[in-house]
Amino acid sequence: MRLAVTFGFNQAISHGFGMFLFAALVPMMQQTLDINSWYLALAGALTQIAYLCGAMLLGVIGHRLDSGRTLLVTGSLTSSFLFIMGWLDNPVIMICLLAIMAISAAMSWGSIVELVTRHGRADRTATNLSIASSGTAWGYSVNGLIILLIAPLLGWRSSWMAAAVLGMLVVFTTFTLLKSMRNQAQSQDIDVNFAVAMGTKQLFKTVLRERTAFLSCFMLLLVGASTITFTTWLNTYLAELSLPSALGGYTWGMIGLTGMIAGFFVGKLADKKGHGVALLSIFGVFALSLVAFSFHPAKFVMLAGFGYGMMYFPIWGIVAGWVNKQYSSKATMQINGIGMVTFGLGGTLGNLLAGMIHEATGSLQNVYWLISALGIALFILAMYIYQSERQTKTSMVGDISPTA
Repeated sequence: MRLAVTFGFNQAISHGFGMFLFAALVPMMQQTLDINSWYLALAGALTQIAYLCGAMLLGVIGHRLDSGRTLLVTGSLTSSFLFIMGWLDNPVIMICLLAIMAISAAMSWGSIVELVTRHGRADRTATNLSIASSGTAWGYSVNGLIILLIAPLLGWRSSWMAAAVLGMLVVFTTFTLLKSMRNQAQSQDIDVNFAVAMGTKQLFKTVLRERTAFLSCFMLLLVGASTITFTTWLNTYLAELSLPSALGGYTWGMIGLTGMIAGFFVGKLADKKGHGVALLSIFGVFALSLVAFSFHPAKFVMLAGFGYGMMYFPIWGIVAGWVNKQYSSKATMQINGIGMVTFGLGGTLGNLLAGMIHEATGSLQNVYWLISALGIALFILAMYIYQSERQTKTSMVGDISPTA
């Protein structure tokens, strides 16, 4: 549990602070800095592109890096940049730092995947990864506390510095954990530098030709198209329906709260009942909540937030754990890096399509029906994976059964 929680706090720093604290603090920053809508659009676009670059870099050269050192470097870099953000007045420099932190966030998560799958207990892989991936939701919650408690009293600059202090505490805790893990591996005569990795050409061949690798990336493509599009247009859709703005705030709160606890329970389910069962469960809840929301947005928007949080935060750990059943820790990290790229591409395509639909119809209703269809497609994909797992288990039992 110490391993999962420590890496979860790394996610809170790299993703919760590094990628989302700016959006949380920008209304207060605009009171003293000239941050207009163009800067916000540029920040959003560049951070997404940077995150994709970091994920691609991880897939191509990640196997050549020491994951422990990479995690410490990215954590230290993010914490330092968080501190610097509190002293800046130039929005352009801020956006550049945000882009570097986005690259760092992608590489941080890849390092966590490799470390957990190599050093963690095999029977707790999905649980550890799901708890770690849910750290992003913890970051959402801490952002809320910063906005409510620190920013009103000490200002937005002190908020960045408080985040930096928390980041350095997490880096120090991570250093002690990694040192302990390395000493334990050496005492057990385990070669900590050994791992089967893939070259760039082999990696892309694997993703395109092998079922598990391909389905994991395709799954994340659909997850990106559905979740990023859902959150991008949610408040706009609620405003279009003349619903109170507070309803959107409550929904975001539900997403964060559900995500904070979902990792443990979904990960446990995957380890005990299989990844197919876990995927069926979270995609089933996600699809049902989206369909209900599409039928009656005002009544079921909180349910949609629950389904979103239940699926989005643990999915990264569940997919990585599923891939790791077939591939080494380094190869899992590489395939997960390509999966992050497809996730970002899915979100880009989803938003472009949503914009086209909104422009053509003047309404977002059909956009959310499209998102519901994507949720149903994810559930169908989970059914296929579940059936494949059952057939594999059945064939294995048949192979070891005594013959007459």
